[in-house]
Amino acid sequence: MTTPHTYITTTIPYVNARPHLGFALEIVQADVLARFHRRQGDQVRFQTGTDDNSLKNVLAAEAAGVPVQEFVDGNAEAFIALREPLALAVDDVIRTSRDPRHRAGVERFWRACADDLYRRHYEGLYCVGCEQFYTPAELTGGRCPEHGTEPQRVAEENWFFRLSRYADRLHELISSGRLRIEPVERRNEVLGFIAGGLQDFSVSRSTARARGWGIPVPGDPSQVIYVWWDALGNYITALDYGTGGENHRRWWTGSDRRIHLVGKGVLRFHAVYWPAMLLSAGQPLPTDIVVHDYLTAGGRKISKSSGGTVDPAVLAGEYGTDVVRWWLLREVPRVGDTDFTVDRLIARGNDELANGLGNLVNRVVAMVHRYRDGHVPAAGSETGTEAEAGTGAATGTGIGAEAEPGTEAKTGTGIGTDAPGSEGLRAACRQAPGLIHAALTAFEFRRATAAVWAVVDEANRYINHIRPWELAKAERDGDFGAAAQLDAVLVVLVRACRVLGDQLTPFLPDTATRIARQCAVRDGKLPDPRPLFRRITAPEPGSTPPPQHDDIEFNR
Repeated sequence: MTTPHTYITTTIPYVNARPHLGFALEIVQADVLARFHRRQGDQVRFQTGTDDNSLKNVLAAEAAGVPVQEFVDGNAEAFIALREPLALAVDDVIRTSRDPRHRAGVERFWRACADDLYRRHYEGLYCVGCEQFYTPAELTGGRCPEHGTEPQRVAEENWFFRLSRYADRLHELISSGRLRIEPVERRNEVLGFIAGGLQDFSVSRSTARARGWGIPVPGDPSQVIYVWWDALGNYITALDYGTGGENHRRWWTGSDRRIHLVGKGVLRFHAVYWPAMLLSAGQPLPTDIVVHDYLTAGGRKISKSSGGTVDPAVLAGEYGTDVVRWWLLREVPRVGDTDFTVDRLIARGNDELANGLGNLVNRVVAMVHRYRDGHVPAAGSETGTEAEAGTGAATGTGIGAEAEPGTEAKTGTGIGTDAPGSEGLRAACRQAPGLIHAALTAFEFRRATAAVWAVVDEANRYINHIRPWELAKAERDGDFGAAAQLDAVLVVLVRACRVLGDQLTPFLPDTATRIARQCAVRDGKLPDPRPLFRRITAPEPGSTPPPQHDDIEFNR
């Protein structure tokens, strides 16, 4: 049996400004999927990048009084630098203005679609923010529905792509599920758009209007390739499509899954234009297009037009990487916009990570030290061991991997049935891997984290119900039955913490590692307990919040 190959990408954002929390949502979701598929044993390529060849980048550079290349280089570096503050396991980053793979690939792709390209005069309403033409019917009160600005009237001769030729084929691919669009609300939106009739669209701009920035149309230096045609190509140009390299054969034509994560504002480009372009070029289509909605601030979409937005790197530096990741994964629903505030971030971090998860692990390790001098008691039963809990060999992660050889059997990592009242906790541990697998297979991040959180809730509920400190008191008073019960309770709780460390790996990799270390036996004992999270103090009224700035549009 061959190893499944999974290719996961984000959109490539414009670099007319630094990154904001909206892009962090998308790239964290992609990172979770990449880590999840790696745990399943897949070969995974996780790719992101920056869209440098946009007119809006040129205009921003002009406004800043900085040469365009210097301007986009600086902002692109801020996106690439998100790797550390967001704990991203990215395999490749492509920059469309700098990476030699990109221009060669775009030019080859243009020629591959030559039968569907033609030149004609065109007049239309153009939004620079979207880099898109709109019909009057698509505007809201004469303004762009995304940015609220009046589009420019543009008249010029451009190259066009015969999108209309592919309407029936696209409808069949999407409605049959061969091109899967999630969630279903977005799939239906795309099908409705196709059913309304597809019009050919302009795929070049005059070199003069583009300020000479971008990739020239092959054989026509008077035109620059439209930024969306240019940008969408990154999904294959980074795979050496321009030279027909092995990466293209391995990760595009030969991959089992080709998953694009995108914002709802760019759905049309990814679910209609891009698949049609691929069909024209004779290339396979993505298998999955996963769509997220917007983050908002004060009810308004986070974007340059709405004002200042929080830099995710600054936010992670202030409150912690895993607090930011957890808020994005726990708070944001599959459908519907989500309003961000620092207060909501702090509340989620304190209530769940500090008070819930962190307190649980700290209490359990502390009780093992207090009542058993750091030694995890031997399990009273082999029932409910690694296979029941869904970790170790079943997932290829083995949360006890850092323990000394043979200590799992000696120290009792199994969840024994003799632990009084532990049925609910054992069930939550047993069910978590399957629930997480089902949720992430359906791209439901909030449902996946809920399955993890069920273990935390059950463990804390179990401690409050069984009251180990009372069993310890009874043991000191000579009750041998209480001593045996306390052993079983500690085994259950340590095992639950190990399950949490294992199952949190795709979501909170740093926290998962720290839990694993806290619960791994070294020299026959657990390490001394150490807090996992600090409790966050809310900023004082009137104090200076984390730095904010004008930022890129969330949909790219």
